[in-house]
Amino acid sequence: MKTEKIKPLIKGIIIHMPGVKKILTQKTRGTTESRYCYSVWMRHLTNWYTVKKRIPEVVAELGPGDSLGIGLAALLSGSKQIYTLDVVKYWDTKQNLKIFNELVELFKNKSDIPNNTEYPKVKPLLENYDFPTYILSDSRLNETLNEERLESIRKEILDIDNPNNSFIKCYIPWEDSNIIKPESVDFIYSQAVLEHVEDLEKTYNAMHKWLKTDGLMSHDIDFKSHGITNSWNGHWMFSDFEWKIVKGGKKFLINRQPFSRHVELHLKYGFKILKMLPTTLENKLNRKHLSKRFKNLSEEDLTTSSVYILSKKI
Repeated sequence: MKTEKIKPLIKGIIIHMPGVKKILTQKTRGTTESRYCYSVWMRHLTNWYTVKKRIPEVVAELGPGDSLGIGLAALLSGSKQIYTLDVVKYWDTKQNLKIFNELVELFKNKSDIPNNTEYPKVKPLLENYDFPTYILSDSRLNETLNEERLESIRKEILDIDNPNNSFIKCYIPWEDSNIIKPESVDFIYSQAVLEHVEDLEKTYNAMHKWLKTDGLMSHDIDFKSHGITNSWNGHWMFSDFEWKIVKGGKKFLINRQPFSRHVELHLKYGFKILKMLPTTLENKLNRKHLSKRFKNLSEEDLTTSSVYILSKKI
């Protein structure tokens, strides 16, 4: 198994070489398709609705990625305001406007939710992928898709950094939890993002600060190596020093925090877990292959490859 570490280390060393970083661009490969954004938002919304039975008014997204599409889908379903927070700006205005216009058509057509045949890696799974008319009635859609409202949102997309915007508040990079008023957010969600966050402690603390009491969080978290190693959990073989080399100077890669750490932080920062849907894969690593830092990982951690968590601030 030690030979599995050689290729990532060599690649990291090459990236550290002078001039190489400048020709490499980081992409999230996430929200470039309107149907993907629509599918992800509808899954989070469906889980929110099982508890709240209404549309969340103020929504915050961690790590929107290559577009603001998921947050824009929230606005089109009736949310009044979205906060988008990231460490790097990946999207551009043209892409956001294109995806917004395509999302409008998906909502107008009451399109079914793209399922796991179209997007096999997207979690959480749903029992039913029909358009959720029980959430988005014709009367609600008439309000949310009103042309005057749509045009107001388009104007904000074109002037995204205007502090006077009412629909879209965008903070990139976000470093201070004070950017959002305490206890002002109904719903916080992320899609395959929390595994990239370097300071999880700070992030969970901030999310607790932003959420209203009884507000909900909906997170899909991927614990796999993201292709860095052949084995899905091979990233736990590297020492902290070796991992720094593998990162190659990137602002972020994956934080290597296991499933149990997220459960621990939910409890520490006052979140009650309402639903937890883990996905498991076989662990083929012998404990002798794990770095010192990860020697004591539980079997549950070593086999949990992803998890969806819906939780409430208490």
